[in-house]
Amino acid sequence: MLDRRKFIQAAAMAATATATHLKPLLAQSSQTRSPNDMIHLALIGAGIQGQHDTEIALEVPGVKLVAAADCYDGRLTHCKELWGQDVFTTRDYREILARPDVDAVLIATPDHWHKTAAVDAMKAGKDVYLEKPMIHVYRDGPEIIETARTTNRILQVGSQRVSSVIYAKAKELLASGIIGKLNMVSAYWDRNSSLGAWNYSIPLDASTETCDWPRFLGSAPKIPWNAERFFQWRKWKDYGSGVAGDLFVHLFSGTHFITGAHGPNRAMATGAIRYWKDGRDADDVLLALFDYPEGFNLSLHVNFVDGGEESEGFLFTGSEGLMTIGGNTVSVTRTPPESEPGYTVSTFADAMQQQYIDQYRKKYPEKHFSGPLPENVQKFTAPEGYSDSYDHFHNFFDSVRTRKPVVEDPTFGFRAAGAALLSNLSVERGEVVHWNPETMKLERS
Repeated sequence: MLDRRKFIQAAAMAATATATHLKPLLAQSSQTRSPNDMIHLALIGAGIQGQHDTEIALEVPGVKLVAAADCYDGRLTHCKELWGQDVFTTRDYREILARPDVDAVLIATPDHWHKTAAVDAMKAGKDVYLEKPMIHVYRDGPEIIETARTTNRILQVGSQRVSSVIYAKAKELLASGIIGKLNMVSAYWDRNSSLGAWNYSIPLDASTETCDWPRFLGSAPKIPWNAERFFQWRKWKDYGSGVAGDLFVHLFSGTHFITGAHGPNRAMATGAIRYWKDGRDADDVLLALFDYPEGFNLSLHVNFVDGGEESEGFLFTGSEGLMTIGGNTVSVTRTPPESEPGYTVSTFADAMQQQYIDQYRKKYPEKHFSGPLPENVQKFTAPEGYSDSYDHFHNFFDSVRTRKPVVEDPTFGFRAAGAALLSNLSVERGEVVHWNPETMKLERS
């Protein structure tokens, strides 16, 4: 009952990992750790995603939850119910950052707290797993990147498909040239439920006594207590980034990982609140087109009233084939170019038709197929029970121990989130917007 995905998808989370010798932690601490010590993890933002992430993170060997912070008392109580009464809980995450026994933090706050919490954590000597989108506004990105550099902290952004074996296979296939020259990518993420549209349950005891409303608001406009905004914050731009920050960013992460691209240089989008007219100001339908300097276009859409079950997928179109990703499967269908151009002579005079065909056949003699049929369709499926979320956390904790680069660092995270937020900007301005994926800056139209 912790995760919306469990209501909708009932997805398996189990996976196993090869045990490795643990190297000494390098996180700043007043204690000396042995090579076999556990990584002490703290959760900042114990909502649906935060508790779901923590469940998976604790599946990784050598990880222990020691603290949790949230602005709702009921979630802090539940953290103790889930992971033990010895888990330290607080409304103020700064109390967690002051603890020398915390090595890393998992930040799953509303988007408008991402930058502040991540920067505070890194400056306190903690490594950071930061849920997507990495930023809420563009100025967040450079500060997060610079803080990670100057503090020498590990920061991994939480778009788990970057660690997926399926996406790794898709990257390998595309690089092999199996579908020829890439010219278009289409991706979507649709939902058709109240929960999928962020109408999360509000506890019966929700009040200003059980919820720290001023702390939740943080840098957002100061308004009177509102339980919907507190528990369904994704519906408002003051705290979330709409479907672009929630779902487009996953599609950008996948696209950038598979293609190796850094991002688009031009974007145009349209969207509106088509169905969920409940006071929210975040669109429930969004469509966008993007130009990439590598020579392909990206088409994205999210529809929260799609008339079917929740689904997501990719279609990569190349000059010689198609590659699709759906769930834990990647498929390739090859249609190589014709070996000859063909002809259209039926409207010519009979004599000219014959003369043309005779010359054509001298250049392109008729061939009769022989031998085995070509393998035009290939399909790869991850093992049953595979979890890319587990792999993403496993990669993060391995980097915490070894200090090796993570698979999704702040620069990658900023490029994905920055590209996604171009959609919101285009809708707000009603115009095409420009972005430099190398400098990661907006440019004038």
